[in-house]
Amino acid sequence: MNRTDELKNKLKNESRHDFNSLRELVEILRSEGGCPWDREQTHASIRADIIEETYEVIEAIDNSDPALLREELGDVMFQVMFHSRIEEEEGRFTVEEVVHDICEKMIVRHPHVFGTVEVSGTGEVLDNWDKIKKEEKSRKTARQSMEAVPKQLPTLMRVQKIAKKARKDNYDFGTDAELAAKLQKLTAKLAVTADEEEKQELLNEIIFTSAVMSRTDTEKAVGDMTDEFIKNYPETTEA
Repeated sequence: MNRTDELKNKLKNESRHDFNSLRELVEILRSEGGCPWDREQTHASIRADIIEETYEVIEAIDNSDPALLREELGDVMFQVMFHSRIEEEEGRFTVEEVVHDICEKMIVRHPHVFGTVEVSGTGEVLDNWDKIKKEEKSRKTARQSMEAVPKQLPTLMRVQKIAKKARKDNYDFGTDAELAAKLQKLTAKLAVTADEEEKQELLNEIIFTSAVMSRTDTEKAVGDMTDEFIKNYPETTEA
């Protein structure tokens, strides 16, 4: 009996699966005796899957649904294990190294827990986190920190992260009153322009300025507004 068959029998007969079971499951799926589809996958081919599964975790959180959250967290763990398995097959790293690295990172990022640093509250914890992260990544300027924010983030979320870093660098976006006045001027121009390109540029600036001005999670807030729009949309007989 080869290793794959041994692992199949082991998993089928386990009364309680654990972390190692998940690793063995992915190994089986990627093996010659496993699943043809799973063997063909690459990081790039399943790139969207981990994004989708992460958003399903968010949906479970937003709906306060622990049963769904448990399921969706499992899906995310499967994605992590699958990507790790691909790297292990190439001899670059293992899932154990992924676990080791994140533990080491969290120990270093929490000197107030694992070291002698004293903090007065959450604010100092976050300040220390940012400072340590900059040192780890050798980021010496605010622009370098901004450039490190992934472009793949939802746009409004990315805008707010960038704005937060700019404010920490004492960048002056203006007061809320000044930003509101800017929005008024932009919307006034938008109301009278007939040029489609200018109209789009004005809309882009309005959206950017609004996100900068907001102190809440704009991504979620606009999403909630979208849900409300759908909820109140008149019923129709055709899609």
